[in-house]
Amino acid sequence: MRIIAGTLKGRRLRTEDGFSVRPTSDRLRETLFNILMTSIEDAAFLDLCAGSGAVGIEAISRGAGHVTFVEQSRKTLRNLVENLNHCKLEDGFTLVQRDVVSAVKQFVAEEQAFDLVFFDPPYASEVYGPVMELFGEQPLLKEDGMLIVEHNSKDSMPETVGALRRFREVRQGESSLSFYECA
Repeated sequence: MRIIAGTLKGRRLRTEDGFSVRPTSDRLRETLFNILMTSIEDAAFLDLCAGSGAVGIEAISRGAGHVTFVEQSRKTLRNLVENLNHCKLEDGFTLVQRDVVSAVKQFVAEEQAFDLVFFDPPYASEVYGPVMELFGEQPLLKEDGMLIVEHNSKDSMPETVGALRRFREVRQGESSLSFYECA
């Protein structure tokens, strides 16, 4: 896995072996950032279920103002830190080690809001609904903000969740990206 574009272009990232982490493919990441191209500069970017950190590090490479990585697994978070160190990144990011639902509730309590949120839990995860409901009920997205959900192409995501409205879906093999904005 590598960084596709920006200041860190070409850097290789370490991924974990096994099935506990399914990194977003280079091809799907490239598609995502081609879509976000005009939105990424100086954005407050939230990478939920960050895994190796590839999506958030790509956001930093392309000019995001600040990236918040949320990852529950201690082992996976250590790998993410190694990737940040390998890219020689010392600031411009925050690491949060906790489960995704409690992390999002923490952001609500702290009145944090984000321009772009990438949410990519394991495809069979039960957290899709609870996290999307929190985003649909709480002011977690800034004006013109987006929640992007990666999911299995076989699984359909709802058109609306509270104030969220899906405005675009991109399918690529077994993976899909659903784009939401506040209605």
